[in-house]
Amino acid sequence: MEQHKRVFTLVLLDAVLVVLSLYMALMIRFDVLIPVQYLQSFFLYAGFWLVIRLGTFYSFRLYHRLWQYASVGELITIVSAVTVSSLFSIVITYIFLSDRILLLPRGVIILDYILNICLIGGSRLTWRLFRDSRLRKGLYKTGKPILIVGAGDAGALVAKEFVNHYGGETNLIGFVDDDTLKHNSRLLGKPVLGGRDAIPEVVKKYKVEEIIIAMPSVPRKIIREIISICQETSAKIKILPGVFDLIDGNVTVSKIREVQLEDLLGREPVNLDLESVCGYLIGQVVLVTGAGGSIGSELCRQIAEFNPETLLLLDVCENNVYDIELELKKKYPELKVYPLVKDIRDRLAIDLVFKTYRPKVVFHAAAHKHVPLMEANPEEAIKNNVMGTYNVAQAANIYGAKRFVLISTDKAVNPTSVMGASKRVAEMVIQYLNETSKTNYAAVRFGNVLGSRGSVIPLFQQQIAEGGPVTVTDRNMIRYFMTIPEAVQLVLQAGAMTEGGEIFILDMGEMVKIIDLAKTLIRLSGFEPGEDIEIKETGMRPGEKLYEELMTSEEGVNATKHERIFVGQPTTLKRELIDKAIKEFHSGILPTNQEETLIWLQRFIPEFRLVTNASIEVISEVAATAEN
Repeated sequence: MEQHKRVFTLVLLDAVLVVLSLYMALMIRFDVLIPVQYLQSFFLYAGFWLVIRLGTFYSFRLYHRLWQYASVGELITIVSAVTVSSLFSIVITYIFLSDRILLLPRGVIILDYILNICLIGGSRLTWRLFRDSRLRKGLYKTGKPILIVGAGDAGALVAKEFVNHYGGETNLIGFVDDDTLKHNSRLLGKPVLGGRDAIPEVVKKYKVEEIIIAMPSVPRKIIREIISICQETSAKIKILPGVFDLIDGNVTVSKIREVQLEDLLGREPVNLDLESVCGYLIGQVVLVTGAGGSIGSELCRQIAEFNPETLLLLDVCENNVYDIELELKKKYPELKVYPLVKDIRDRLAIDLVFKTYRPKVVFHAAAHKHVPLMEANPEEAIKNNVMGTYNVAQAANIYGAKRFVLISTDKAVNPTSVMGASKRVAEMVIQYLNETSKTNYAAVRFGNVLGSRGSVIPLFQQQIAEGGPVTVTDRNMIRYFMTIPEAVQLVLQAGAMTEGGEIFILDMGEMVKIIDLAKTLIRLSGFEPGEDIEIKETGMRPGEKLYEELMTSEEGVNATKHERIFVGQPTTLKRELIDKAIKEFHSGILPTNQEETLIWLQRFIPEFRLVTNASIEVISEVAATAEN
């Protein structure tokens, strides 16, 4: 209904202006005193030309434009519409009506043409000028003071959007931009106050409450540097999404979001062309173990996009399986999804799954991954991470799966924890099977995953919500980080690239200090580290080391066709040891305590040592918290 009212108002306005243009043209031509005979003709011409002009305007869609955003393009459309309607009116008049009415002087016709452009165009641009004048006066001096980082197209669009959506609630102080040519100039009536180094001073001087980073096309490293500067202030930080939102015209206030930890990775996110590489999933039966976990569930979501024939969701936790099954069935109602509540340590159950469904592609994400928990329960790491991996991998071999991808970890490299050592032996098992099987086996190694269950981020968030303290084990501890979608893309890419036996590794950029991550998260939560929220150093826990590695010295590294993915060179396998371990799996002879676990793991990794300088009570207490 509002649309109809707007169109009716514009048509009525144009009708008045068209008639007024013709009358003014006559007045100008005859110095105000219009002869009676032309005054009589005026009424005939006005009605006739009015119909032609309004019809032409409608055909040029002048009544379907948002004139508050009028610009040169809209003015050109108006000129075109007036020109066409004028020519049409003259042709009709001179051909069909010249013998019936008194023709107007040519000067009147020219004046009418010019006045129509001026009055019609001026009416459309008036609203635009009104909006811009509001912006030039500032986003209302009484509102919340805001500062925009980036005095380019995105910054200008953000400023205009704040006018439209927030009105008197905000007060734009100005812009900052690293381009020195823009310094001491004005954008939309607001000053460019300097470069990024000026941010703390500007925030303090103008009491800025909110900083908007509107630089969608700059590298992630620059964004991280700017965020670091902004975090020195008390202002809340928000950010505009990527450059494609700007290109698509989607820059709106609703797109501006809180700064997220992904913005602080210190590298560009890895985006793989999955459409070109995931043909191996189309029409296949695909099995995901650990399907209810952080990585497993995201794997299921992305696999579902590639139209597999069947997707098997295997997890020992029924609630996790239920949640991902419900989500997938809602989003992909045509996809055949089967929830399988199975334990990978149960060889007969796994064998029955493969015998029943015959999966051709297997992603093995099921594992015990918490370092402190596995230090307190070392024998369980062997059962689940090694024997469980063998059970699934061997079933893939027996029942003819084409590809098997193991989700591994950087903690498997020169391991100092039971969890890491168990994953390293799991890598050896699939490389062993790859030598004799028609199935292509591969492992994918990556670092800490932001936001995954048991990772440091949810722990920090919980501690902040409780008022602190935020605990870090050592202020010098550094880690690689990646996002869950990045991790899953790497896994899917590895499935496409594998020819058998590889360990794929992601170039994860720069390491991040855990204590810096803690400070960042505290500031993003609106607090000041050390003042509002205490950071407490608790000491390294059993199995931890200060930094992680992605490959051993003997593995080296080879490039792949993707610039951010590398493959470790296969190492020499101790086949007789793996043969012995497999026999033990079948006979049920497994480690039952810490000492037996150490002996078992040292057969494969002689240099591995368990941490024994903590009492059982301390280990149990540490294991009750999530992995740092």
